Amino acid sequence: MKIFDFVLSILRPVRFVIVASACTLLFLASTSPAFAISSYQSDTREGTTQLLETQRKTDEVAKSNPLKLKEVQKNSNKGLNEVQGDADIDKMKSPENSQSSTSVEENVQNFLEKVTGKN
Repeated sequence: MKIFDFVLSILRPVRFVIVASACTLLFLASTSPAFAISSYQSDTREGTTQLLETQRKTDEVAKSNPLKLKEVQKNSNKGLNEVQGDADIDKMKSPENSQSSTSVEENVQNFLEKVTGKN
């Protein structure tokens, strides 16, 4: 029991440092979203054309009779799906446009090589 009291008496000054560090960390974490204001500001009209077209097609499909299987397959083969079509298909990740990217395994391997100095 005396060892426990001894350890607690040693940790008393360290406890203040830990609490001060935690408070500083919380303060900095709460102010970091304010730095995002200077980042890219999107135009309010961006994407509305595609969304309106998607909404129009959705309304058409909702008002019409159910489509036959062949019609659904034909429309689905035009893009991502029947309603969305090929909207933003160039922005999606696929094997064709991600050949130069590195996998998580490669990233970890590179990090470990840098840490251990085996470059």
